[in-house]
Order: sequence, then C-alpha cells, then structure tokens
Amino acid sequence: MQRIPFQKLYDECHRVLIKTGFAPDRAEVCARVFAENTRDGVHSHGLNRFPQFIERVREGRHIDIHATPKKVDGFGLVERWDGCLGAGIPNATFCMDRAVSLGREHGIGCVALKNTNHWMRAGTYGLQAADAGCIGICWTNTTRLIPPWGSAERRVGNNPLVIAVPRPGGHVLLDMAISQFSGGKMEIYRRSGEPLPVEGGYDTHGKLTRDAVAIHESGRSLPIGYWKGSGLALVLDLVVTLLSGGRCTCQLAKEKDEYGVSQIFIAIDVTTLAGERVLQRTVGEIIDDLHDAPPLEGHEKVTYPGERMLKTRRESLTHGVPVDPDYWQQVLDL
Repeated sequence: MQRIPFQKLYDECHRVLIKTGFAPDRAEVCARVFAENTRDGVHSHGLNRFPQFIERVREGRHIDIHATPKKVDGFGLVERWDGCLGAGIPNATFCMDRAVSLGREHGIGCVALKNTNHWMRAGTYGLQAADAGCIGICWTNTTRLIPPWGSAERRVGNNPLVIAVPRPGGHVLLDMAISQFSGGKMEIYRRSGEPLPVEGGYDTHGKLTRDAVAIHESGRSLPIGYWKGSGLALVLDLVVTLLSGGRCTCQLAKEKDEYGVSQIFIAIDVTTLAGERVLQRTVGEIIDDLHDAPPLEGHEKVTYPGERMLKTRRESLTHGVPVDPDYWQQVLDL
C-alpha cells in the first residue's frame, strides 16, 4: 500500500467523473463518497471499486448519470420514490436527506426507493443521518448471492443492513453484510491470498473454510448466524420490496447485471425526542460500560461498532490515505 493525501484522492476521482459526463454537483457527491470510503478503510467500496464503476457508466450499463429520483407516493411520514436508474450514490444521498426532513416533521421519516443502483458503502447513509442528529437505519436488496440455510444454491441477497446512532465523540455505526464477510472484503482476501480470520463459507466439498478462493469457486458464502442470517436476508428483501414497490432479489437475478435494486432509508429524530443532553448521557453511559469490559488475553480493548473506523480515518487524514498502487494507477490512467 502507498499513502496519498485525501484531497489528491478526491481530486482525481472528481476529475474522472467530470470527464465521464457527471454534472459538477453530482460529481462532487460521488467523488466525496468514494474518497471518504477509502479514507475510512472501506477500500472495497472506495478506490478499488471506482474503475469498475466508471467502466460500467461509460459502457452505458443501466446507469443514467443524469437521472434524479421522482416521487411516486406519499403517506405522511412514509414516501415512495423511483430512482429512474440513476447513479446509486446521489440517489441514496438524496433519499436519506429526504428521510431526515420527514423525521424533523414527524419524529420519524421513511423513504422507500425503487429502480436505483449500487450505493457503494451502505454505512455512508447511516452516518449521513447521524450527522443530522438522527438515528439512521437503511438497507438494500441485491441479486442472489447467498444460499439459504439448507441449500447449496444461491437464492437470497447479501442485503447489507445499517444502524447508526449519533454520538459527539464519534457515531456508533453498525454496517453489516448478511454474509460473514462482504463480497468486497472477500475479494480483498482473495487477491492477497491470506486466510480469512474465521470461517467465511464452504468449499466445493461442502466443508467450512477460511480460504476465500475456495469460497469464490463454490459460490457458498456463510450467512451470519447460520439460519438466522439466512432468514434476516429474506425478510429484509420482503420489507424493502413491499414498501418501495420495486424489484425483489429473485427478479433482480433474472438479469446479467445487478441493477434496479430497492432500498429503504429511515431517520428518527432522536435528538429532539430525547433532548441532546439525555442523548449524550445515555449513549455515553452505554459506551463507557462497553469499554469497561475486560478484553480476552491477547486481544485489544473492546470497541463499539464504528470505533476502529474512526481510528483509521484519523490515521488517513494525518499520514495520507493508504491505497492499492494497482488501483491508484488505474484511476490516474482513466
């Protein structure tokens, strides 16, 4: 890995997006998200994914970079929007902003989005809500990526789920795939040849393994919590499809490329509901109690979800963002 200044990373992404035809405001949003994802250590949905994203846009593969979401229905604090096959990042950014506005008005706001594209790091939009003083909840469905429990054939989506809670010292951010390891993280281990830290799926013989290459060959990622993760993936797909009126996992799987996915954005105005002092005191007490848990021998202190990301962010801003030289050169060459 080599380190480059965050501003340089942003500027190069922005340059390529403008050359690709993005309007300046949309290029700014996309460049910022790709750069921030890399800054926070989420390389699989940052720099490493950027060349592939640009290639897909330039080939005209189901992404309309000029499209903006259109409102379909409104039911008080719940709204339905059509993403019109626009780029996933600006679509998702808009919809979480809209959910926050509804949350300010009603206490809670929910925006269901259909017909959109990959939003890259799911946690981006939870952090967006938390920055606004709201609890943020969001998820998306995907094409078939995981076998349901009791089968070796992929039928359910790896539907990432995000819950973010605002906190002055650094937001709590749960951003989890339904597989033990996300597809992007699995690709990083596959490229490096290093074993996974725990079993992440099955090999072609049906045995649990830490070998990312073997899991890629079998196509059998392990769902979190075994049957519980499999069930969670299913109900997330059911809820997002029913609320958005969009396409479900089995319908997405009929296409060669994954596009036209369905997403949910929920914002709860917890700062107004609880009061800022109560919010800070309550979250602080819970986090302090967690930090007081004695770590196992040989392990670092117990951390809350998102705490290590903040450490990575500080290091990136101080010493430069670590990037894979191969991917960085690909961006420079675009």
